[in-house]
Amino acid sequence: MISPLATHFADSSSGIGALGVDGKAFLIQLVTFLLAYLVLRRYAFGPILKVLRERRQIIENGVKLGEEMQKEKVRLEQQVETILHNARTEADDIINAAQQAGRQAVREAEDKARSKAAAILKEADERIVQDTVRARQQLEAELAGLVSETTEAIIEEKLDARKDASLIERFLKKARVTS
Repeated sequence: MISPLATHFADSSSGIGALGVDGKAFLIQLVTFLLAYLVLRRYAFGPILKVLRERRQIIENGVKLGEEMQKEKVRLEQQVETILHNARTEADDIINAAQQAGRQAVREAEDKARSKAAAILKEADERIVQDTVRARQQLEAELAGLVSETTEAIIEEKLDARKDASLIERFLKKARVTS
């Protein structure tokens, strides 16, 4: 079978021979190429293609993992932003509550101070009134004694207790009316 093809290719006046290609050599090279292809296909291409498929799968998995990680990163960034926003809001609420509590404590302290000051003033007023009453009583007693002594010195007689009391009482009434 090869020989009719070889004689056909060997004819140099027509076909491949006209191009300067030796037909027998071409056929031998073709058969060698086919044998080499079949051997490579059976023993080399399979493992090479298997390694290439595995690498492609690893690369595709890496790309998928990278995309998932990117999505996870975006989700985590949003979650962190939400947590930070909530923390800021909570911190602001705590600060506002503390400020309000501070203002309330100041108001209560001021109210307490006012109440205490009012109580002190009231107590002082009461003491002043008591001291004034006491001072008047002492003055009246001293004045009564002075009036009695003065009257004795003017009249030159000793008044009895009833006359003395009556005279002092009239004098005190006059002193009260004029003041």
